[in-house]
Amino acid sequence: MTKKTPKKATGPFAALDGMREKIAAKQEPAAKRPPPPPRPPRGDRAADPGVDDLSFHRLMSGVVPLDKKNDRVPRTSARAESGLEERKQRAEALQRDEDRGVAEKLRALVDEPVRFEVTDDGAYAEGRRPEVDRALLRQLRHGGFPVDARLDLRGATVRDAEERLGVFLAGQRSHGERCVLVVHGKGEPAPGGRGVLRGEMSAWLSQGAARQHVAAFATARGPDGEPGATYVLLAR
Repeated sequence: MTKKTPKKATGPFAALDGMREKIAAKQEPAAKRPPPPPRPPRGDRAADPGVDDLSFHRLMSGVVPLDKKNDRVPRTSARAESGLEERKQRAEALQRDEDRGVAEKLRALVDEPVRFEVTDDGAYAEGRRPEVDRALLRQLRHGGFPVDARLDLRGATVRDAEERLGVFLAGQRSHGERCVLVVHGKGEPAPGGRGVLRGEMSAWLSQGAARQHVAAFATARGPDGEPGATYVLLAR
């Protein structure tokens, strides 16, 4: 059966036919419309290789490839590390030797016997180290050195007097003094007729711990106390 083509209106109805055609075209089912051409997906280099290649080239412009020789941080060579360890061990050995040398010197100062030539007749006593000139002892004996400091031990016990004597001589020597006077008094008579402290002075100054600070000593003369005091010449 042949579909009849509607006759187009003429005259004043021609405009109405045109509007009818436009409305019919809009109401046509979507299935009959041709699909729009597909748009290339963004970021897909295969869809538009020209565009993506250009973008990739712009991103990579200015990038310099790494040298294969410098592709990692160089490590310290085994030889350098060995040399550093060897220097460290050498320094530690030198420090140990130095500490050992200091300890030996201190031990020698403490343990080395200080010898004295002593004369003591009960009323008068004197002594000197062998290396001290006899002229210095004569000068000391006659009060030829000015007295820099005095220590009075009268009334002290034997033990206390010996301790105080050592502290006093060490302190005056450290201050650079040369001659001091130790007042010990005649004391109560002990066996032999000598005072207790007076009888100990020669031993303390020539054999006790205080001897390391003493160069010479002699019983004081005249106004300095005579048998009740002793001049002590300090070691340099």
